[in-house]
Amino acid sequence: MGGAAVAPAFAVRTEAAARIARVGIIDDSANWEPFRRQLRELNYVEGQNIAFEYRRAEGAPDRLFAAANELVRIPVDVIAVYGTPAAQAAKQATKDIPIVAISIGDPIAAGLVSGFGRPGGNITGNTILGTDVVTKRLQILKDAIPSVSRVAFLWNPDNASSRAILQELLKAAPLFHLTLISLEARTADDFNSVFAQMSSDRPDAVLTTNDPLHQTQIGKVIDFLSKSRIPGLFQIRQNVADGGLMSYGASFSDLFRRGALYVDKILRGTKPGDLPIEQPLTFQLVINLKTAKTIGLAIPQTLIARADEVIE
Repeated sequence: MGGAAVAPAFAVRTEAAARIARVGIIDDSANWEPFRRQLRELNYVEGQNIAFEYRRAEGAPDRLFAAANELVRIPVDVIAVYGTPAAQAAKQATKDIPIVAISIGDPIAAGLVSGFGRPGGNITGNTILGTDVVTKRLQILKDAIPSVSRVAFLWNPDNASSRAILQELLKAAPLFHLTLISLEARTADDFNSVFAQMSSDRPDAVLTTNDPLHQTQIGKVIDFLSKSRIPGLFQIRQNVADGGLMSYGASFSDLFRRGALYVDKILRGTKPGDLPIEQPLTFQLVINLKTAKTIGLAIPQTLIARADEVIE
């Protein structure tokens, strides 16, 4: 399963450059535009000194591994992936080609790297998690809905990072006098049963993740929560712009932009194992007051004043 050997680093902006650098991307979407834009700002021009190889997997574990293997066989110079499952599939496919993993959870718990400072091996990237982010998300829920007592966590059991978040939630929930309900969805087909469970069990609020598979279904989640008048706390600002109630998390576009900076360093010769896993330093709270009105929730003014962005 080991991949092809890494070709010599590609030097941009030099007349001596002899070939085009190839970057493999699994599951391209609008999320990747900040990544490509950052590379353009670094003077990479598609078709002149860089080319992108795209493979689709829709977050399915077996298809992720197949997509990664196709990129290894080309071979590409760097594989760029979004989320923990895709990073694990790429790691399984190659021990040689550098991998830049963007917006993953806990890379150590997921078995991707041995440490944050010097990850070693062929993987680096960034994580969407920061210190005490799980506790902070629960505090935001309490501040928004003081009466909240039963919180559901919608997660993908095939995502090791989401499993780690679940464990943190199980430890933190009692501190806020909250009961945690687990809602599992491994495939797109699982969401109908999840919605049925929520309809019968009626949690006071729902927490979501940035799991790539779940993000393909997030429109349905937002629509269901709105129609059911159930508050949702998301990780990604775009989910709130699309109608979700609130989000608290790192800037998604910034994570992709910083992933591109790592691709540039690797193409210039830096070993991925020498590039530390980056953790976000700042987090944004976004509130959609239109959605709050739709579901009949009055967000306290004190929380609105703390928000980094309010959508009306």
